Amino acid sequence: MEDDRPAIDAALALLGKRKLVLSIHDPSFPADARDDIGQGAATTLGAARFLDFAAAQGFTAVQLGPQGATTAFNPSPYDGTALSRSPLTIAPRSLVDDGLVRADTVDALVAARPAGSERRADPAFAHDAMRALLTEARARFTDHEALRSYRARNAAWLDDDARCAAALDGRSADVDEYVLAQFLAEREHLRLRERCAALRLRLYGDLQIGLSPVDVRARRGLLLEPYRMGAPPSRTNPEGQPWGYGVLDPAQYGDVDAPGPALQFVAMRMDRMLALYDGVRIDHPHGHCDPWVYLPSDADPFGAVQRGARLFSSPDLNDHPALGRFSIARAAQLDGARRRWDDGWVRELDEGQVARYGVVLDAMVAAARRHGRSVDDLLCEVLSTLPYPLQRVMHRHGLGRFRVTQKASLVDAGDVYRAENAAPADWIMIGNHDTKPIWTVVEEWQRAGMLPVRSALLAARLGARPVTPSDVAQAMLAELFASPAENVMIFFSDLLGYTETYNRPGVVSDDNWRLRVEPDFERAYQERRRGGRALDVKKALAVALVARGVAAPQLIGALGGT
Repeated sequence: MEDDRPAIDAALALLGKRKLVLSIHDPSFPADARDDIGQGAATTLGAARFLDFAAAQGFTAVQLGPQGATTAFNPSPYDGTALSRSPLTIAPRSLVDDGLVRADTVDALVAARPAGSERRADPAFAHDAMRALLTEARARFTDHEALRSYRARNAAWLDDDARCAAALDGRSADVDEYVLAQFLAEREHLRLRERCAALRLRLYGDLQIGLSPVDVRARRGLLLEPYRMGAPPSRTNPEGQPWGYGVLDPAQYGDVDAPGPALQFVAMRMDRMLALYDGVRIDHPHGHCDPWVYLPSDADPFGAVQRGARLFSSPDLNDHPALGRFSIARAAQLDGARRRWDDGWVRELDEGQVARYGVVLDAMVAAARRHGRSVDDLLCEVLSTLPYPLQRVMHRHGLGRFRVTQKASLVDAGDVYRAENAAPADWIMIGNHDTKPIWTVVEEWQRAGMLPVRSALLAARLGARPVTPSDVAQAMLAELFASPAENVMIFFSDLLGYTETYNRPGVVSDDNWRLRVEPDFERAYQERRRGGRALDVKKALAVALVARGVAAPQLIGALGGT
């Protein structure tokens, strides 16, 4: 495949773009007939081809989803373990190369994988297959000194996770088996980082807001019972989301200089992430700054989350009197005319209060600096919810937010998702893992009669007016590059021209988290791109250069522009 990186690098520099990131979760990496067990992983042979492709297309980094251990019946990476890694991140062929598994064992599992799993992951089969591989690997493993050293270095969490995972799985606790799986998964990950570094690709991890059942069981003493964390109602999700996640007890925070047990857990998570990745996506940072909490109800979970409140902004609520002792905001600082989930519920704060709201994010920033990173390596996934306290805390650190342009309002010029409203520190994207692919969205806009208005807005930004749904999708990519934001992210399904949705948020469905890159993606992508049915990074950059008035005719021509 042609290496377009030099021209793309030059265009990104002229447009003031520092990062071009491709977002993909492990299960979605493409299958390779030599080592696929029904679910992708960033370390497999198929993933190696995809990373080569990403580098050749000019991407400077890859954003993975959370890589914690999940279960066969709940494959959501956002419900995975906070510290333990998923054994499914281990490439089967690596176990063969390391002499831990016979080649015919892998061949038999590959041959037995369910039909269609090369396009829709089959987590149940993949879990069973990996367990069989690890059983064989354990019998052949001989480097026990390395294993003892690994276990000693990770004693703060590893044994507890092992015992709780075994109990939840209904098995007797076999700590040695669990430790070996973690050792192999981490060794495999370090190889992945070396591969990415050789391709000049930075690797970003994902620090999910939730705690898995294993974490809740292992760290129950850190949690504020009986409260749970969820997503409040918002413009794009008016019902809210009853996540059911455990909430860290603020009484156990302490501060950055003298951390209590809860803040020590936060620091341990960040230290582990920053030892394994070049940067970290912070999932739903409002959950660290001012969590939306509620009292769970099996009978009415959505009603329960809608009746919730902000943990640190509820000084005198009749239905949540227990939260009063944690409130940082005073009653006089609240806007009683607003809903309690509104971003403007808290209307003013002094600097001392902002510092108290920011204690968890401060610990994360401190960890980044401790590992030689800057705030530019922390990606704050702020979407529809940016409560005033979080806004103030992020401003202290110069952290940007996410701008998802397919959600942009057609009538509100001040809408947060409009590209022209982005700040340089922001991360701008057409869609993410929780949105429909743009190729589906533009067709829906056309059927609803909304395409001409979208086209007119894009024309005002880019000069040329897109006409067809495909034209609009391509123009939306160019709009990202022409925006003030210095960081651009593209989700894999948008790039490749897919119409299937990866995840429908707030919905438990067997269809979620399973979409995979097709095995022959290189050929398919080039065919779709030539037909205008996949995003063309080079041409989008050319359009953005022209729209920004950059005088670089030779480069624009090399990118396919005119």
